[in-house]
Amino acid sequence: MASVKLLELLLCSFFLVGCHSSQSSQQVSSAPHPKGEPSPLGEDNLSFPWSRLRLPRYISPLHYHLVLQPNLTTLRFTGSVQIQIDVQNNSNWVVLHSKGLQISKATILDHNFAHLTDQVLPVLHNPSHEQIGIFSPRVLSSGQKYFLYIEFGAEFAEGFYGFYKSTYKTSKGETRTLASTHFEPTSARMAFPCFDEPSFKANFSIQIRRSPQYISLSNMPIVKTVELHGGLLEDHFAPSVKMSTYLVAFVICDFKSVTATTASGIKVSIYAAPEKWEQTHYALEVAVKMLDFYEEYFNIPYPLPKQDLIAIPDFQSGAMENWGLTTYRETSLLYDPITSSVSDKLWVTMVIGHELAHQWFGNLVTMKWWNDIWLNEGFARYMEFISVEATYPNLKVEEYLLHTCFAAIGHDSLNSSRPISSPAENPTQIKEMFDTVSYEKTCSEEEFISGKHCYNRDQSNKNAYLFAGEHLDLTAIMNTWTLQKGIPLVTVTRKGPRLLLRQHRFLKTVLPSDPQWSSLQQGFLWHIPLTYRTDTSSIIHRHLMTSTSDSIHIGEEASWVKINSDMTGYYVVHYEDDGWDVMAKLMRENHTALSYKDRTHLIHNAFQLVSAGHLSLNKAMDLIGYLQVEKHTVPLLEGLGYLEAFYNLIEKIDELELTKDLGRYILHFFRAVIDQQTWSDSGSVSERRLRSEVLSLACHLDYPPCLERANQHFQEWLQSNGTLNLPTDVAETVYSVGAQHDHGWNSLLDTYKISLSEAQKNKILQALTSSRDTEKLQRLLQLGLEGKVIRSQDLSSLILMVARNPKGHYLAWNFVKKNWDELVEKLQLGSFCIRHILIGTTGQFSSPDDLAKVQLFFESIKEQASQLRATQIALDNMKKNIRWIQRNLETLRKWLNEQIK
Repeated sequence: MASVKLLELLLCSFFLVGCHSSQSSQQVSSAPHPKGEPSPLGEDNLSFPWSRLRLPRYISPLHYHLVLQPNLTTLRFTGSVQIQIDVQNNSNWVVLHSKGLQISKATILDHNFAHLTDQVLPVLHNPSHEQIGIFSPRVLSSGQKYFLYIEFGAEFAEGFYGFYKSTYKTSKGETRTLASTHFEPTSARMAFPCFDEPSFKANFSIQIRRSPQYISLSNMPIVKTVELHGGLLEDHFAPSVKMSTYLVAFVICDFKSVTATTASGIKVSIYAAPEKWEQTHYALEVAVKMLDFYEEYFNIPYPLPKQDLIAIPDFQSGAMENWGLTTYRETSLLYDPITSSVSDKLWVTMVIGHELAHQWFGNLVTMKWWNDIWLNEGFARYMEFISVEATYPNLKVEEYLLHTCFAAIGHDSLNSSRPISSPAENPTQIKEMFDTVSYEKTCSEEEFISGKHCYNRDQSNKNAYLFAGEHLDLTAIMNTWTLQKGIPLVTVTRKGPRLLLRQHRFLKTVLPSDPQWSSLQQGFLWHIPLTYRTDTSSIIHRHLMTSTSDSIHIGEEASWVKINSDMTGYYVVHYEDDGWDVMAKLMRENHTALSYKDRTHLIHNAFQLVSAGHLSLNKAMDLIGYLQVEKHTVPLLEGLGYLEAFYNLIEKIDELELTKDLGRYILHFFRAVIDQQTWSDSGSVSERRLRSEVLSLACHLDYPPCLERANQHFQEWLQSNGTLNLPTDVAETVYSVGAQHDHGWNSLLDTYKISLSEAQKNKILQALTSSRDTEKLQRLLQLGLEGKVIRSQDLSSLILMVARNPKGHYLAWNFVKKNWDELVEKLQLGSFCIRHILIGTTGQFSSPDDLAKVQLFFESIKEQASQLRATQIALDNMKKNIRWIQRNLETLRKWLNEQIK
């Protein structure tokens, strides 16, 4: 919805908005001081000088000189940081962030590098706020600059935040260690004392000491390497541009790289473990193309001399946009032509596009505070589609765009949703901001759909004037989308030549007949840029709806009207009276009169309205009756996806006959599509995507020809001792069928342990979790918790895979309850992994008894649950499922009986 120009205009207002700090209780402790040095000045008589979560504004960092010495044998690091600070108010205190660091020395020097005192300065700790306060006996004067010098040390962090250790195994079974960083959003403070908020931008000069068998990487290139006593080397990196602390990065490893240069002379390198070097070449090609594209697109040169991309073996998120040194999961950067599918290839391409977009939007221009992280992530997600469409049109990335918007709608249709711009103060709240709303609530715009990419200022200016001849109040429009939560439902009623329009908040957990309906609707109003077309013209009409009710003149001659053309707007549409019958008739008789996006949009909206209780299930099922003649992958998979979702929900309750009937109907209805699939990697990207999805479902539904063919491929793979290269698009399906037998399951686990391809390992893990043997599922969960065979980074995905299995449905949830404290310790409260675990393991619960038990568990972890929006989302999803079963189960049973007859 938001065009590039619109986002540019928004920057002026959003980046200048200040946020109020909250106050909370604190625990204060003193830092230990080295033996033999003078005692700190009056430490026992000092109290922590600051009570707020966010740092005071009166001191700002200008330049960090950071020296680090990591030891990959003892798994500790020591370091020092000298921070040039600008003081704007007289004060005796400097307050900054530190978490888990042992501070051994702190001093303050004046602008001539003279010490303000000969004594060791007191360092007070406030662990609850992750802050330290350093007391100066001499007042730091307003308008002056000083140098704050701190020495510190710590063990490498366990987990995936801060300065942490990672390991990988060679093909000979040798374990090798590296150290890497992940600071976003609030973990730079775990690596060095700093002003760890995005608005405190500064320059960074970094020096890293290492053994000769390793290399070190950071945001900037190395300008010199110095030999030190004891055989160590010290790499000196060039001073950085001004940037936020969360973008600082450094890695110490023994990786190999491939390198190329962009058209403008930027050096691009891809780093990976030595035996995975061959899997780096595609990423190099993509990164060079993307940087060239973005420099032209933004018309702003990339500001650094190099861009490194590195695959980290232990990495919780998909990737991180550290300026000049982007870090990735191996599955997000490495591409193996032998084991990676076309979907894997698209994923790598999109993730690189996302992170490189951040080098401008997020790094060069940064939100002032985390409440507006959507400006970073929403724009980068949007640019994934723009950049991939421009550089790799054969990947058909536009076919995935609607799914991105649909994911946001699913979240926004729950009462537990949040505004795009939401308050976030403590680290847990900030981590939770990296969710579906921040990433996905960005829909397509006409310039992208039509293939125009807004390369010039004239084109971008035009985007702001699509709906009227006069100037639009963009701030007023956008405030209705960023400052209130949810998504609007536009109800359309045909009255002769006019369309009568009403808007409400779209909710799937509450019906208009429910007592709380009115209170949940109160105060919600969107400025909705409507688009529509009719059968009388190919012209797309536009109308800005700014009130709760409105009308549009379309003429008597129009036999149908489609609102939200190609889903360029973010709203759900309900066609009242006989409106859905008209749409179903159009789809049956002349579905190509609508674009594939419009057909997909109709299918999506119909089933969303079923979930919300606005449309009968019969009407939605009738709408997709045309799919037997549908030739486009996207609407076909959209309709099939809903049937599969119903099947997955019903197979987990005591409805055996209904489950069988629905499975038989799906196989009968889509049999022609299933039977025409080949077990190969041939065809276009769309055809390969369809093949992968359809054959997977057919085998899951025990379709005999599918099982027979998959078993044949699996036996051939077994006989080759795993050396046979399966077609990548069907490999997961083949593995899943083979995993249903003991020998096949054990063989797959053995292959998983030694495979050097993360793409292959992911397919094998999916297959292993499809076993109907609960002992095997329990074994996998235990392996994931141990973190050796199955890495901790994959634990949350593993739990969700088991939860999708009807035999592992409750097993996964019970595992989460039993191991909750350990999961939080490993993955961190507020992380997307914890969020996915809570929402994913409960997402198929559909009985009041299940809901009560989950509520009871959330009550038992009340202190943690109260900090998480994810717990409310999980409860809302269960309530939605309960309502769906209550409203639609008998309707579906009756409808299937009529079809089977």
